Amino acid sequence: MDLEQSPFQLMDEDQLSLQLIDAQYNLKNTQGRKNAKSVLILVNGIELAGKGEAVKQLREWVDPRYLGVKADRPLMLHNKQPFWQPYVRFIPAEGQLMVMFGTWYSDLISTAMQPTQPISEAKFDAYIDEMRAFEQDLKNNHVDVVKIWIDLSWQVLQARLDQIEPSELRWHKLHGLDWRNKKQYDTVQELRQRFSDDWLIIDGTDEKQRDQQFAQAILNALKNCPAHPKRALGRWQQAKIPERLKSPEQRLAEAEDYKPELKKLTSRVASALRDDPRNVLILFEGMDAAGKGGAIKRIVKKLDPREYEIYTIAAPEKYELSRPYLWRFWTKLQTDDDICILDRSWYGRVLVERVEGLASALEWQRAYGEINRFEQSLVEHQTVIIKIWLAISKEEQAARFKAREETPHKRFKITEEDWRNREQWENYLKAAADMFERTSTELAPWHIIATDDKNTARIEVLKAILKQLQAESSA
Repeated sequence: MDLEQSPFQLMDEDQLSLQLIDAQYNLKNTQGRKNAKSVLILVNGIELAGKGEAVKQLREWVDPRYLGVKADRPLMLHNKQPFWQPYVRFIPAEGQLMVMFGTWYSDLISTAMQPTQPISEAKFDAYIDEMRAFEQDLKNNHVDVVKIWIDLSWQVLQARLDQIEPSELRWHKLHGLDWRNKKQYDTVQELRQRFSDDWLIIDGTDEKQRDQQFAQAILNALKNCPAHPKRALGRWQQAKIPERLKSPEQRLAEAEDYKPELKKLTSRVASALRDDPRNVLILFEGMDAAGKGGAIKRIVKKLDPREYEIYTIAAPEKYELSRPYLWRFWTKLQTDDDICILDRSWYGRVLVERVEGLASALEWQRAYGEINRFEQSLVEHQTVIIKIWLAISKEEQAARFKAREETPHKRFKITEEDWRNREQWENYLKAAADMFERTSTELAPWHIIATDDKNTARIEVLKAILKQLQAESSA
């Protein structure tokens, strides 16, 4: 939104402050309600245009206890970390207002300005598309995103550089750009114009007008959070349930072959995981008692505990429910976790949350695209995603449930809810079929292992991991 297209008038400061605080509390009071929202303000701009001053003044006009500010120098984008990873911990929970003063856009500009390894135009535009898709996913999950660029002409920038103290000038040079260099200034403006068509552009020349326009933009965002759609559109096309889910293999592995084969495969898997230069993410889904825990034990058998991280995913905590549903996974996956194993995962949105009615039809139907974009982002930044579904027959599950009840050290694994969930068996199969059809991609395929024999399942899991690691390393 351009200044010339949006008439602006100064407000009485006391009145502006009163309206801001009132809007803040209205937002805060949506916590836990069906209309809950949060607001994320992304702030970028030309150096010395007054970005920090505008944020500082905003703090004077609002209740500072309910205004979060994240301010950082730009980071360099690199191929082992998605652009969103440094920022996701600061995505606001419902009812919160957060200003990011320094964003993935400043990272992109700083990286593009590097003389040694510049980003191609195609790569720059691909980043923009990815960033906008991520922001749309935030909006779909009730985080409204407002983007503000505070601008300054070359002439005014030079005049301000003439007036600042040498020590302050050193700070501004730390951002990696020489703001006395007209060519660099023009390049920043050219790069900004390639993504700012959906930004509010504020002229930073008049300091009072700048601060008020910034505050009024946030007031407008607080007052006019867009309504999000509530219902899924169109009829749902149910995928066909694979026959192997309905009738898992009954053949038993030969006992005398199992142990030597297991020993060989556990060593090979450990070496493959350890030697792969990329991050490796292995996630398990499947029916209760299908053997996820046993399979995980065999994967890590030959690994040092310091080499991997295991996450057992249960129902989300209250503080996690107040954020986008992928948030609790964004914050778990860090670049220093070379080997990460998940016992259940983000697919809960399209499995248990769908079947049990914990997510609306709109939410779980939209989740397939959100998940695919999330996984694509990880894969494109040096993460191998190995997805394994363990399937057993309904009769075998009942037998394993009874065995758990009769085994003292396994009784904790079985609850009344587990027995109750069996009533939804067919619905879980339908949900799984839709999941396979819509999220088994070339970048992150599903491995379906359907057998009532635990030993066979464990061997097949290890083989699937080796197969995908070897295929991708030779690609």
